Amino acid sequence: MSKLRPLHDRVIVKRLEEERVSAGGIVIPDSATEKPTRGKVIAAGNGRILENGSVRPMSVKEGETVLFGKYAGQEIKIDGEELVFLKEDDIVAILEA
Repeated sequence: MSKLRPLHDRVIVKRLEEERVSAGGIVIPDSATEKPTRGKVIAAGNGRILENGSVRPMSVKEGETVLFGKYAGQEIKIDGEELVFLKEDDIVAILEA
């Protein structure tokens, strides 16, 4: 895959697949599932540029698993891989192990 470096407060995320089997053991087809709102950070920018010109560092870093809004970001396909470009504000939580 090409090396991507997002600018400022932008983050590139690869969606993680959600569970496709119900609690009762029923397999849920792709057409009935929603897009995952969980993903792994592939790359993150340096941070938001504030009005005074200083840079506020990012709260997330490469390799972390994050939660983001269902309709957040912009989807793009690079080297056959589907990724989501988000602003840091679109990320609602970091999942810790």
